[in-house]
Amino acid sequence: MATTHSTKKKWSADVTEHSDALDLESNIFESKDPKEIAASLKRSAEKSKRRKSAPYRSAMSMLTFYINRAGKNLEASQKEVLEKAKDELRKAFGRA
Repeated sequence: MATTHSTKKKWSADVTEHSDALDLESNIFESKDPKEIAASLKRSAEKSKRRKSAPYRSAMSMLTFYINRAGKNLEASQKEVLEKAKDELRKAFGRA
């Protein structure tokens, strides 16, 4: 059975919205503030009892997953915000 493009979009959106590892704040990846995104991911990762790896790794993995899956549908300005959020996340976890 062939997989359609819309099914792939649904699959990645479902992962972002219903991650087994993190309970994300609604629309957090749409924020224009990298510090806000990083802080939210850190809170979610540290609060989660279902994640399979360390909080830093879970948070960074979710951020990277979102950036990669959004692909060409992600505006350049928002991708820049999300890339800066990676740096903020490293700082928040003391890994700068």
